[in-house]
Amino acid sequence: MVLVCGEIFAQTAAMNSGPIRVEPVELEGEHVRLEPLALSHLGGLCEIGIVEELWRWIPTQVTTPEQMKAYVELALSERANGVSMPFAQIERASGRVIGSSRYMNIEKAHRRLEIGSTWIAPAWQRTAINTEAKYLLMRHAFEDLGCMRVELKTDSLNEKSRAAILRIGAKQEGIFRNHMITSTGRVRHTVYFSVIDSEWPGVKAELERRLGRKSDS
Repeated sequence: MVLVCGEIFAQTAAMNSGPIRVEPVELEGEHVRLEPLALSHLGGLCEIGIVEELWRWIPTQVTTPEQMKAYVELALSERANGVSMPFAQIERASGRVIGSSRYMNIEKAHRRLEIGSTWIAPAWQRTAINTEAKYLLMRHAFEDLGCMRVELKTDSLNEKSRAAILRIGAKQEGIFRNHMITSTGRVRHTVYFSVIDSEWPGVKAELERRLGRKSDS
């Protein structure tokens, strides 16, 4: 009975809290800073981002500066339409642009969004940067925006990405078969993961432990 009442309370709270407001914001950690994406980041993104392996698992391929410009312009158009909030990832130590990520598939009324379109240049992979970037994005989503659900997804063949998403504490929910057609014509199955608001305190504590910082929760 207590569980049922708790579920009813959570649903009522969700109904009364209203839609989320996703606006441009700068998120800063110890290793990485997430800045609202702008055309001024284009040069830096081209310098480190036109690498074939980065786009292997992403439906849209970027192999030229012109395609990178189109990629950025589309992200900015989606931001203007309220369905995406793209970020440039900046290494704090050097000030260099090292990748990109975004809030996407934003459902304001249902208080959910996806963290996706994430890529980091090879030289900065397998560092604390990706973990910290996900931590900053999830913390802002749950604690500032009031999301009740954050989604992540990846290609079913991308074992590295699937393992990384599980490591940050997300739960695998299922596989969407024949979910999309990639730029090469391959039919992609997509694996969906999520973290919900009641799970966030535990996920946050584990991420902070991995990042070597004292929890502020």
